[in-house]
Amino acid sequence: MENKEEIALYKFFKSGGLTIMSLLVGISLLLSACGGDTSTPTAVPVAPTNTAAAAVATNTTAPPAATDTTAPVAATNTSAPAATDTAMAPAATDTAMAPAATATEAMTGTTPTTGASTGKKLKVGLVTDVGSVNDKSFNQSSYEGVLQAQKELGADIKYLQPKDATEYSKLIDQFVQESYDVIVTVGFALADATTAAAKANPNVKFIGVDQFQADPAIPNLSGLVFNEDQAGYLVGALAAQVSKTHNIGAVCGTDTVPPVWRYCEGYKAGAAAIDPNTKVQVVYHSDVDISKTFNDPAWGKTTALSMINNGADIVFGAGGNTGNGALFAAADQKAKGILAIGVDSDQYFTVPEADAVLLSSAMKLLTPGVFAQIKAVQDGTFKGGNNYGTVGIAPYHDVDAQVPAAVKTKMDQLQADMAAGKIKTGVAPAKP
Repeated sequence: MENKEEIALYKFFKSGGLTIMSLLVGISLLLSACGGDTSTPTAVPVAPTNTAAAAVATNTTAPPAATDTTAPVAATNTSAPAATDTAMAPAATDTAMAPAATATEAMTGTTPTTGASTGKKLKVGLVTDVGSVNDKSFNQSSYEGVLQAQKELGADIKYLQPKDATEYSKLIDQFVQESYDVIVTVGFALADATTAAAKANPNVKFIGVDQFQADPAIPNLSGLVFNEDQAGYLVGALAAQVSKTHNIGAVCGTDTVPPVWRYCEGYKAGAAAIDPNTKVQVVYHSDVDISKTFNDPAWGKTTALSMINNGADIVFGAGGNTGNGALFAAADQKAKGILAIGVDSDQYFTVPEADAVLLSSAMKLLTPGVFAQIKAVQDGTFKGGNNYGTVGIAPYHDVDAQVPAAVKTKMDQLQADMAAGKIKTGVAPAKP
């Protein structure tokens, strides 16, 4: 044998060395002898099948004693097995999934329920009635329910304000074209436009605030409605008990809108139930432009001042900005001991100018009502038809000391009886 590699190979086999390492070296020499490329030994993949050998190969400074089984081989080489374990371990998969679940919970504000919430981030649009989203009354209270959906459900939200009634359909359709999941429309005046849009877009959920639904129900349209006559009855009973002149008033929007009519007729019924001799002055705004009947605070204030001049010492304002005018009138007449009653929401928080004279408010719990309907979409429990919200009266706030203890006890009892169905207001669903 004249070739050096062949001589080395001959000595190798003659020596009888058959360790794994020597076998690898031998194969390498054989390949070299045959003209093979030793830069990438084909025997390298064999090494991982024997962790002991792999450990020795990666630690050439270790003496032969390192092969002693009394010394844990794994301890001398944690890098290679660890890489394999990390890639294969199920725990790594669990860790990767966990942040996704956490992100979903943070986005929706609630833990998704199997078969109910899809965890989808809703797009919620609101179309106000004529006025503004900051009307300190009906539009604002409804919008605050949408804001709650943004905060608690992670919804993307937007609102649009019509200049007049001719824009209702256009603004609703704008939300449809922008692929909104839920469209909230505020007020009785938007009922026809909302119903038409719901029928034309069955995959969009609609919430019509104060929009009574006739049978049969439209599956994707919820009418969020309230028993306004009950709330009106309660504040009428309160006013009749607190009034010193036995003369009270109510400044109301148009009586062609059922909710407004029920508020004011309920007010008269509640006062009469307490004291049939109490005089109740009720005036409805009669402008032919229905949008103006809710957005005429100057008329509301002038009308309330007229009632005060005619002996009323408590005035109820029911009808958006028009009703707010009555609250402003009472504030102007604070020195005469005039009190006011708000509507829809607790107006102590929305009309601070009247805080010092605000006896209470006839409340439709609009904010939680709107939010509950949006959440029903999120949870998969949404249903079309009429869905009734809750009514009540607001606290007495700054004038609490002017309300006798006996009156407070009586009002607590009336509210309990109303909730139990023991009181009938005698007010029809709409003006006869």
